[in-house]
Amino acid sequence: MLAGTQLGRVASRLMPRLSSMRSIYTERKVQVQGAGDLHIVECGNGARSLLLMPGALGSAWTDFKPQIEQLPKLLPDHTIIAWDPPGYGKSVPPQRKFGLDFFSEDSDAAVQLMRALDRPKFSILGWSDGGITGLLLAGRYNDAVDKLAIWGSGAYLNEAEVKALQAIRDVAKWSPRMREPMEKVYGVERFAQLWAEWVDAACDIYKQRDGDFCRKEVSQVKAPTFILHGKKDPMIAAEHIPWLRERLQQARYHEFPEGKHNIHLRYAEEFNKLVADFFREK
Repeated sequence: MLAGTQLGRVASRLMPRLSSMRSIYTERKVQVQGAGDLHIVECGNGARSLLLMPGALGSAWTDFKPQIEQLPKLLPDHTIIAWDPPGYGKSVPPQRKFGLDFFSEDSDAAVQLMRALDRPKFSILGWSDGGITGLLLAGRYNDAVDKLAIWGSGAYLNEAEVKALQAIRDVAKWSPRMREPMEKVYGVERFAQLWAEWVDAACDIYKQRDGDFCRKEVSQVKAPTFILHGKKDPMIAAEHIPWLRERLQQARYHEFPEGKHNIHLRYAEEFNKLVADFFREK
């Protein structure tokens, strides 16, 4: 056994390390005008800002755990902020409501959040719905967005995608592995209800607006944009990639040949290095 003085020396060496571990990230709620109290996870302490925007019904921890854990080391000049959009994750209340403008409402809420944090200029890392919201935001608020990286996202829905969404509207048909992370966040019944409402809203956008999420806004994006893509992504049509690359003014592209929808989770280390290199560039 160690003597008291030896234990003291060991403890003194460990304390800075343990303190550092405890301060890797912080969680809190931020009051945002028009959106309520929004939950965020913050890590890093750099002067530049990066907002992580999750997919449908997603939250900071369900969608971005490897990024929260790894990006601060790769981007020491950034503060990383992962949010739960209004009505998602721990940003409840308000209860989430889906209308034809829910992507637009999220983009406005994200801008207001970053202003409330005194970080009015920021970059965006957006997955799926978060990528759509990011494109909307970057197109409408040019001066707010430094850089944008997206994956699993398109500017519109086509007929085949609508049919695919309708086929998975009932979460009871999903595998337990796919359902359980969201059921832990929302509960079984609430998750089923939210997902059905999301699918219905997306289908309404297709019927009433020709599936248009952000076609016009894409042409207005001025920020350098990094499109990442899993070639075997079953959630979006392949046509979206060339469509975006043709219209985004400053676009670069990287493809994961075996990747599906969640390339940032399946290939986390490679993905994080790619996006960190992109965001580090001046």
